[in-house]
Amino acid sequence: MDISLDLLFNAIVSGVLLGGFYAAMSLGISISFGMLDIVNISHPVMIILGAYLTWWLNEKFGIDPVLAALIMAPFFLLLGIIIYRIYYDRFERDAGGGDSLRGLAFFFGLLFIIEMILILLFGVDYRNVNTSYTDVSLNLGFVSLPYRLLIPCVLSVGLLLLIREFFRRTYFGRAVSAVAQDPLALQLMGVNPVKIKGYAFGLSLMVAGFSGAMLMIIQSVQPAAGREYIGLVFAVCVLGGMGNLMGTLFAAMILGIAETMTSTFAGPSWAPAVSFGLLLLTLAFRPQGIFGK
Repeated sequence: MDISLDLLFNAIVSGVLLGGFYAAMSLGISISFGMLDIVNISHPVMIILGAYLTWWLNEKFGIDPVLAALIMAPFFLLLGIIIYRIYYDRFERDAGGGDSLRGLAFFFGLLFIIEMILILLFGVDYRNVNTSYTDVSLNLGFVSLPYRLLIPCVLSVGLLLLIREFFRRTYFGRAVSAVAQDPLALQLMGVNPVKIKGYAFGLSLMVAGFSGAMLMIIQSVQPAAGREYIGLVFAVCVLGGMGNLMGTLFAAMILGIAETMTSTFAGPSWAPAVSFGLLLLTLAFRPQGIFGK
């Protein structure tokens, strides 16, 4: 087989694996922005916070990143509930929950505060973890599946499908779907919309912490790395349809393949432009997203 065809197949496979991970990165935004109408611009830095906590747990206690993701889950859930409560008391309460842009400066400030804390605690050097599977690949003929991409992809897709089923089959999930549309009606049914949004926002940050653990398997990170993913997570959310979790998965796959193809055949420096390019095209020609809401 011609080497260029080998390169093409491997680029597509790598894009699919990367896209699976991008789905987890964007899942939290699909919940907070797509379902709750909260523009959490600090979501990517929460992912980096999760990555650094994973590195610390691995460095101090030798804990595998996958196990670290489980250990961090309650912390990020509680952190999300606290952040939402502050956001609600200071911004959303006065706006009646109707202005998604109100309090955007709060999340910008949160982004820079967490970034500065990480710099003060860990410096600006890149951090990485070494596992038994980091440099191992599964070779299927001419296609190579590196475990550092395969494991995050499988776990990320599994988490997304699990959360999707949780939203579809539980009362809480239906309440989350309804809370952004008509919180007053939900309140008349005896449900506290503030609590529902708080737990849902906590879930979105829990997914961010998980994504940070997976990111640490894939590559090294530094405190400002979160800025690189702001365009990406919002592009996936909008491309897949606001709050559409299966749309998020397929949009992430599309973006992952587009980025790896661009990196392989045009150069890595062009890859970051793909996210913003797809976001602008989607907003211009199909603002409801490819898969709709």
